[in-house]
Amino acid sequence: MLDNAQPAPIKYPDRLFIGGEWVAPSTKSKIDVINSGTEEIFCSVAEAQAEDINRAVAAARQAFDQGPWPRLTHKERAGFLRAIGQELDARAADMAQIWTVESGVTHALSQPTAAYLSTYFNLYADLADSFKFVEEHTPLGGGNVGLLVHEPVGVVGAIIPWNGPALLITHKCAPALLAGCCVIIKASPEAPCSAYVLAEICEKIGLPPGVINVVTAQREVSELLVRHPGVDKITFTGSTAAGRRIASLCGERIARCTLELGGKSAAVILDDYDLGKAADVIAGSTTFLSGQVCSALTRIVVSRPRHDRLVEALSAAFQKIKVGDPFDPTCSMGPLAMSRQRDRVEGYIATGIAEGAKLACGGHRPASLNRGYFIEPTVFGNVNNNQVIAREEIFGPVVSVIPAENESDAVAIANDSIFGLNASVFTNDSDKAYKVARQLRSGTVGHNAFRSDFSIAFGGFKQSGIGREGLKGGLPPFLESKTVILDAAPASYDEF
Repeated sequence: MLDNAQPAPIKYPDRLFIGGEWVAPSTKSKIDVINSGTEEIFCSVAEAQAEDINRAVAAARQAFDQGPWPRLTHKERAGFLRAIGQELDARAADMAQIWTVESGVTHALSQPTAAYLSTYFNLYADLADSFKFVEEHTPLGGGNVGLLVHEPVGVVGAIIPWNGPALLITHKCAPALLAGCCVIIKASPEAPCSAYVLAEICEKIGLPPGVINVVTAQREVSELLVRHPGVDKITFTGSTAAGRRIASLCGERIARCTLELGGKSAAVILDDYDLGKAADVIAGSTTFLSGQVCSALTRIVVSRPRHDRLVEALSAAFQKIKVGDPFDPTCSMGPLAMSRQRDRVEGYIATGIAEGAKLACGGHRPASLNRGYFIEPTVFGNVNNNQVIAREEIFGPVVSVIPAENESDAVAIANDSIFGLNASVFTNDSDKAYKVARQLRSGTVGHNAFRSDFSIAFGGFKQSGIGREGLKGGLPPFLESKTVILDAAPASYDEF
């Protein structure tokens, strides 16, 4: 029996955070948030309806069009970001508990991750001094001073997924706030509590009303946020299918959008690399959030003569993974986030078997766990890259080993996908790693490990998304560029 049933550490689950206040929703409708490890109710939160979305947009619109926020200097806004970071440190234990309960990540991983959230707010605050929000140019068509000014895009709808809500709220809100935008956070109905904690923090530090608003809604109502003419930009993380819909709706009204979507990321194992080491690395990365990670390495491409040995090594490594209570420090993998996600993963496993791939390890619910959304880490061998389990994002701890004829064929297999989010090259030769990395159509390529780095940039090629998040690439998507041509330079660029 799992002992992880502490109550949700949020103060106002029956309210929405709109215009700087905890307001009653338009109806009494609620959403039950389920503990992924026990299948019990963690909490029930207010379910936003159309009227609530309109109210949140109006609050954000008022704050942007008439409030002080976009008219503060970047350094003044940076002070609020640092205050948010300080309070996030104080609430790190709550964020860690929430993530483990809602999404199934082990507490051993959620704790250090939650403790790092403040770092990104502080790093974005540092950009107030180093980012060129006003660039000087020499105009060629008249005038003496040409300025390229980077201004806030406006009101932002931030649609947050259930797998890593606190991290993704951070990567969307920190740059948006520094830019001078006002934000409506649309929290996932499966994992809303991190957004509630952030709202409590914004209230505590005195963030101006309407700068951050938090609502939780199902898909139909969420679509109203995407359609709303008062929203200038949508930033979304989620499935490619949902991203296609959001992109089409934004396109109808030429709204800006950043889309961080799905992946089917390849690990290319070159012939000089030790198969046991590669298997251990891949097994370790697969346990993170039980494989519910868009950038997870799920297609393992290896030369045909080494295929069987890699399948054996992966199976041995996967069988050592202890699945169970995510609050148990001896467990290295927790549950999937919800019942429908486990059903989805089980459906793909059945499809893989039906297609003729070899089920080498896992593929079932652990016999010892009769509650919680658990699934065994799973290895398929002899997978053809045209099979469903190699083409579609499973979003669970399932990897497919695909044989290649040679190195060029391995690169071709890796690139033969509608996705291009992440990849890795396993080789002892750094020059070879760089050469192969440059051939891979992927937003990130790691060397001998699963890697991503939001301090640089994160995002995908092809149908893995549009735009980038992360420190170096994450601020410009929240800015619009304006050309100003003057007869003489102003006294200060901060005056507007």
